[in-house]
Amino acid sequence: MIAIGSDHGGFELKEEIMRFFDEKQIEYKDFGTFSRESVDYSDVAIEVAKAVTEGGYESGIIICGTGIGVSIAANKVPGIRAALCTDPYMARMTREHNDANVLALGGRVVGVGLALEIVKVFVNTPFSQGERHKNRINKLKALDDNFNDK
Repeated sequence: MIAIGSDHGGFELKEEIMRFFDEKQIEYKDFGTFSRESVDYSDVAIEVAKAVTEGGYESGIIICGTGIGVSIAANKVPGIRAALCTDPYMARMTREHNDANVLALGGRVVGVGLALEIVKVFVNTPFSQGERHKNRINKLKALDDNFNDK
């Protein structure tokens, strides 16, 4: 299951992605926002990120106007590797090499067609399991642990 959320700047794109998920029978949970009314991107991004780290969700998708704010916020949650992607190649590489568990998108940056291609690649690309990539991810996990101990 995929956790998805947006602020007001990403609301319309989130709605389009959920329609795509409905068509493809991909399970998801919408963490808001539920209208175009202004909300803080950080609140939604952190809620989605926590849902991913606490289990029950394979991955997350977060959307704001640029994708920058939500990616910064989500990456504050230990265990999250959120990647802002603007094309399908980035989505493939972040899954294969970084085992990213959250995709960040800019609702005012990428159009619907491109965003759906990015989502398809992100959702369908597995982590490569390459030893060098595992080692790099383990270093990131160690950083999470070190900062949590302080």
